[in-house]
Amino acid sequence: MERDSTAGGAEDLLLEDTVSKLRAGSLHKHELAEAMEVEQEGLVEHQPLEQDDLNFEKWKPKPKPKRTLHEKIDDIKTYLWNAETKEFMGRSGKSWSLILLFYSALYIFLAAMFAGCMCCLMWSISPYAPTYNDRVMPPGMTMFPHVDVAHGFDDIAFNASDRSSWRKYAKALEAHLKPYDDGVQDRRNNNCEGNTYFKQDDLEESAERKACQFKRSWLGECSGLKDRDFGYSKGKPCILVKMNRILGYLPGQGTPVNVTCGVKKGSTEGLGEVQFFPENIFNLRYYPYYGKLRHVNYSSPLVAVRFPSVQYDTQLHVQCKLNGKGIINDSPTDRFLGSVSFTLVVGA
Repeated sequence: MERDSTAGGAEDLLLEDTVSKLRAGSLHKHELAEAMEVEQEGLVEHQPLEQDDLNFEKWKPKPKPKRTLHEKIDDIKTYLWNAETKEFMGRSGKSWSLILLFYSALYIFLAAMFAGCMCCLMWSISPYAPTYNDRVMPPGMTMFPHVDVAHGFDDIAFNASDRSSWRKYAKALEAHLKPYDDGVQDRRNNNCEGNTYFKQDDLEESAERKACQFKRSWLGECSGLKDRDFGYSKGKPCILVKMNRILGYLPGQGTPVNVTCGVKKGSTEGLGEVQFFPENIFNLRYYPYYGKLRHVNYSSPLVAVRFPSVQYDTQLHVQCKLNGKGIINDSPTDRFLGSVSFTLVVGA
């Protein structure tokens, strides 16, 4: 019995050794096969491309089949409303609710912020006077009629015998002088006297300021009352000049600012005599100006300039200038500061 057991044990050991060798051999073969596959792949990668591989046509994507109009309409309908997923335009009801809620809150916040900024801005500024005044000091000058403008200069050219050539100038002057009618000035403004500043700073900021009268009849030959053509039909044209309004500005530093007109280029003989109505100064009683909200009926003072003896068929470059303390009329950077220039050609 003992011998048999010993023999059986030896046989079992021999069997296990054989199995382990077989396993080791199989593992070795498996590793060898993997190595050979890797080597084959490397060889394939380094092999030159065959002619069939150079046929790139087969690598191009195949064209998609054309879809019919009915299919496209079905896709649009599905996009607008997908009955299977219960989605509208690719979103569920919950998704649409959240996105609408988000944008509603966002725009309400932006609107509230904008309204708050505007309220703070309006609360911090005055509607009657600017916090910072960057208007030009001293003032500029404006002329009428302001009809034909070329290269920054007004052109006044007409024939006295041709009504159609000067009618536009007369109409422009008539329209500008309408608020200066004597009846309008009597109803709206005070009859002031003297030549001193009409200051009203002691009143409340919002209180209306009084304005002094400036009547049309004071312009004499250039008023358009006696001569409805303002002298253009007689070859003796009139123009109006005024100083630009500047809030709170006191021109002349206590001395009235005056106006002079002359030939800018060429001989002065062609212009002849120059007449001014009612006078060639801007009376101080029309200053300071308090703004259109407080100076409701304010009428800017005017100076009418008449050229009764201008030479016919001669082009004249005329310049009218403001003169007084603190006035600049020869600025090298702004040729219109304190002056106006225009060309005047009068034909028979």
